[in-house]
Amino acid sequence: MEKQKLEELRDRVPCAALLEKAGFAIDVKESTRKALKYRRGAEIVIVIHGGRGWFDPLSDAKGDVFGLAEHLDDVTFVEALDRVANLVGVIATDSVWSRPSRSLAHSTSIRERWAKRQSPWQGSMTWRYLRTGRCLPATIIREAIYNDALREGPYGSMWAAHVNDDGAVTGWEERGPNWRGFSAGGSKILFRLGSSDAMRLCVTEAAIDAMSLAAFEGLRDSSLYLSTGGGWSPTTDSAVRKLAARPGVVLVAATDANSQGETFAGRLRDIADEVGCDWLRLTPPAEDWNDALKAREEEKKEMAMRAGRGGMPHARRSRQG
Repeated sequence: MEKQKLEELRDRVPCAALLEKAGFAIDVKESTRKALKYRRGAEIVIVIHGGRGWFDPLSDAKGDVFGLAEHLDDVTFVEALDRVANLVGVIATDSVWSRPSRSLAHSTSIRERWAKRQSPWQGSMTWRYLRTGRCLPATIIREAIYNDALREGPYGSMWAAHVNDDGAVTGWEERGPNWRGFSAGGSKILFRLGSSDAMRLCVTEAAIDAMSLAAFEGLRDSSLYLSTGGGWSPTTDSAVRKLAARPGVVLVAATDANSQGETFAGRLRDIADEVGCDWLRLTPPAEDWNDALKAREEEKKEMAMRAGRGGMPHARRSRQG
């Protein structure tokens, strides 16, 4: 096929059409206009470049729509051409993407946007979201604020910083009562809570989970609690490898108790094998560490209520005596 015809075919068939035909579904909550996340079980594909490009956050695979056909079906390029050609004219879900765009001045850098936001304070909307909605202890929230890892997001949401090896903010996870995403124009590397020279590296999939695990463990001095932000970029891979390559490090896969969590755990084990560090799998007692933390807090409340109800009759008898 001539190069011009290949380009025309590439333009006429979006990657999303191929994914939807293969049984993938769009994850609206974790998608943005510039990066649409598609899931099929534990498999994830991110569609970028206006539907013309894609990458797999769990591997190094990436490319155009033809490469996607090869990747999904394990076929030759010629067979991939046929599969793509059969989808000409198919309208994909992402073509009617309706999330309102967030207006951001291109001249405003990630660091400037981060610096303009206030840190949470006791009683602020973000503080209440983390304490009440997510059941995080005040000590953990204060530690994250002390580490300059949190900011007040819009409408009571939280911004949790991802930083590079030099500590510079490259982006942030955005979580709130009705919102979940990542900073537009930002780069996922690692959210970090704890000492940078810690020898025990606990890798989770979300900053909320990293802080929840820290709450479970009492924020161990020897541990660094990390989040990949639900993705696995080359910069994330490089940052984890650099931390794990230090002598005496233990790499702890504290990812979710589901198929995606197991996939991430496998990647971490591969890194541990390659750099020669120890490796452990730490599975949350619920699907993720925040669910487990909230369940623990509910159990504490129920026990306190039972203890209160059990003590009342005794107290009345004492007064009558």
